[in-house]
Amino acid sequence: MASPTDTSAPVTITQIQGEAELMQALAIREVVFIEEQHVPEGIERDAEDANAYHVIANQGGHAIGTGRLVMLPQPPANQTGTWGQIGRMAVLQAHRKARVGSLLLTELENEARRRGVTGIMLHAQLYALEFYKKHGYEAVGAVFQEAGIDHLEMHKRL
Repeated sequence: MASPTDTSAPVTITQIQGEAELMQALAIREVVFIEEQHVPEGIERDAEDANAYHVIANQGGHAIGTGRLVMLPQPPANQTGTWGQIGRMAVLQAHRKARVGSLLLTELENEARRRGVTGIMLHAQLYALEFYKKHGYEAVGAVFQEAGIDHLEMHKRL
């Protein structure tokens, strides 16, 4: 039986199925964004959760990460085509540096491709810029504040 700290078990990324898995994802986001980063709960939860494509990372029987893809009603400024926004990427602290974020991002990008998306926009916290650059995202515009945290908008054409 895998223990909660079993980081040798394989990581699986799947689409969230049902309310129980969505609650697990929201719990991970609560730990990372509300508890660790002090994001107000009213900002962290939004109306997009109801329509988003959510994924969850599991390892050893435990949910350890999540992220979502939201279809944008129009492309970002100076862009054309159909765009999606990846957001609410969160991995529990004990599992960071284990490529879980890369696995989540790849699965969300794959879903965007399945939906015919031509580009992805995201709001990256400054500490995560290099992570997203390694995955082909480019910073656009100036630093802005979201939930009291510095971010940069980043784009990637698919």
